Amino acid sequence: MTYPIQKSDEQWQAHLQERGAEPRAFEVTRRAATERPYTGKYERHWADGSYHCICCGAKLFDSGTKFDAGCGWPSFSQAVPGAIREIRDTSHGMVRTETVCAQCGAHLGHVFPDGPTETGLRYCMNSASLDFEPPAT
Repeated sequence: MTYPIQKSDEQWQAHLQERGAEPRAFEVTRRAATERPYTGKYERHWADGSYHCICCGAKLFDSGTKFDAGCGWPSFSQAVPGAIREIRDTSHGMVRTETVCAQCGAHLGHVFPDGPTETGLRYCMNSASLDFEPPAT
């Protein structure tokens, strides 16, 4: 799959380092790794603002859609329209729906049809793939 923003692995590594991303960000976003549950910096983060792709800065979620799913990863009920692509994931002996940034293809996490809100969705994201921005003042 191709995305509007493309870089080599070396360019992504340098870019993430320049942005001050956490050490596992490259493995999570470019290699589809998963951070351990309850270890991500945004799992218990409840400030107002928006969540963006750590790789390209695209806005992915508004804080008003975040909820505590009790799963150990930041969870959201709705993505910004057009911000995320969904890909069928059959790894690890399961069938899931992987979520990636529509702009750069960064692995974000997975979406499940078991959310408690009217959308019925639970976007289960890796904190390492996200960057938080408070509201503009």
